[in-house]
Amino acid sequence: MAEHAAASPARIWSMRAIYVVISLGILLLELLPQQTMPRTFAGPDMILLLTFTFALRRPEFIPSGIVAMVMVLADLLLQRPPGLMAALTVLASQTLRNRSDGVRTLPFTVEWLTASLALCGVLIGYRIILAIFMVPQAPALLVLSQLFSTALAYPLMVLGCAVLFGVRRVAPGEVDTLGHRI
Repeated sequence: MAEHAAASPARIWSMRAIYVVISLGILLLELLPQQTMPRTFAGPDMILLLTFTFALRRPEFIPSGIVAMVMVLADLLLQRPPGLMAALTVLASQTLRNRSDGVRTLPFTVEWLTASLALCGVLIGYRIILAIFMVPQAPALLVLSQLFSTALAYPLMVLGCAVLFGVRRVAPGEVDTLGHRI
């Protein structure tokens, strides 16, 4: 069985830059006024999807510091409590990163379920913490619609990342640049 070489340091840093640039582009699109009436349906949280896709498929591309910086910036720009969504996302991405080895040999549906459960954990944890501190929240139906739309959009994000940027699962037996098995 032939062993494949893992990503070079230049590829890792370029993918980290791509993650940051895509996240900033998503934030820019979220800040643009697209409609004047309050929404009854929330679309997917694309930054969470991107983060979870990278964390499960290529965890070396997104260290927790970069995830934290992107999410704190998102918290500030989207007028969320600063650091709360960032902390929950970093915890979830670290959990997914730790599970990525076990998920890589399983079917895609297991990966999808794992990402969806992490997403549920982030959104439920966010609502619980806001409730504890009695911070006004979005209606539950709006949050549920965001949860379902984000979970349903995960396969599209995985496909987009694989086709556009070559983000794929680490193959069993793959070695890093130093020759160590991943």
